[in-house]
Amino acid sequence: MTNVRTLPVEESSEELTIALDELAREGARRMIAAALRAEADEYVERFTDEVDGDGHRLVVRNGRARERKVTVGSGTIPIKAPRVNDKRVDDQGERQRFSSRILPAYARRSPKVSEVIPILYLRGLSTGDFKPALEQLLGEDAAGLSATTISRMCKEWEAHHDRFSKRLLSFARYAYLFMDGIHVSVRLGEDPKVCLLIVIGVRDDGEKELLAVEDGYRESTESWAGVLRDLKRRGLNEPKLVIGDGALGAWAALRDVYPGASEQRCWFHASGNVIDCLPKRLHTRAKGLLSEIIEAPTRKDARLALEVFREEFGAKYPKALAKLDRDWTQLTAFYDYPAEHWRHLRTTNPIESAFATVRLRTGSRRAPAPRPPRSRWPTSCSRPPRNAGGGSTATTSSPTYSTA
Repeated sequence: MTNVRTLPVEESSEELTIALDELAREGARRMIAAALRAEADEYVERFTDEVDGDGHRLVVRNGRARERKVTVGSGTIPIKAPRVNDKRVDDQGERQRFSSRILPAYARRSPKVSEVIPILYLRGLSTGDFKPALEQLLGEDAAGLSATTISRMCKEWEAHHDRFSKRLLSFARYAYLFMDGIHVSVRLGEDPKVCLLIVIGVRDDGEKELLAVEDGYRESTESWAGVLRDLKRRGLNEPKLVIGDGALGAWAALRDVYPGASEQRCWFHASGNVIDCLPKRLHTRAKGLLSEIIEAPTRKDARLALEVFREEFGAKYPKALAKLDRDWTQLTAFYDYPAEHWRHLRTTNPIESAFATVRLRTGSRRAPAPRPPRSRWPTSCSRPPRNAGGGSTATTSSPTYSTA
């Protein structure tokens, strides 16, 4: 291998790049080989005291396996993994086996390389273009980039989503639901009105769980009703509170499928709509007043803060106040629930933050393959004991939920 440390400055940049790539691959090969040896040695050392009737160790090194090529971030490199002969048996008489956690059996790609494939597919790279697009980076003998392999992976992804969409939900109780429509431009068709309908549930133990990811049209009532009916059919209980933005279709569908669920409008979306009604020079002041409304310790204090906002902006900008007055009951519904949950219930942040990366990766890509949209779609929560003066605004990062 060319030693890049001895390359003269006058060498072309192409030759230098080739040498650096070879050095990176060779360094990766040596580091992986050393890590695999250390892993095998540690495993053998752990059982040095276990011997058979003749005093021979039951766990010993057993040479190296046949060479296989593994694709990692620096390219494709040949690896000979060490083997271990483990003669121990468990209580059921099953033979024990050494399995490397660094390089599992039959692995041909690192996890990071595997993660790149679905991202490129979503961004529009066709199944036949993976190998020519990546072989310059990962090497001509990179594994798992053929059109057949990519097509098989696509079928596996579809099968995984199908299993996810059919799993039973009756084994857990859900106190809260977060609903939102995420607009992306990736393989959902050329129509910009097609979007992903997302539902996240919060169980009684405080754990959030993704319940639905389906494509719908314009966040329409029909699309959301299909999603909610499907969730109900699979055993989803009626939640105590549902958090979402101002999309009318979602709320109409909720009242039809879960009429007993309370509604909480997302303050993040509501505040943005109010700010849009004001001139830019007033945005900073308006955001400060809106923050006082949102963070008010009681519903009564929130109403007082609203009146301060009205006094300052109501006369000149009635549309801004109209947006708050129209949804005031739904914007303050969270006050009926434990104070330590409030900061989690005010917005649809669990969905926005979870899908921020999806939007980042797909925002600049037009959808290459149209497909028609589909239509598809929690335990009680005790109210907080309160003093007459109102509840505390204390919050916790892992709230717990109790049944009534």
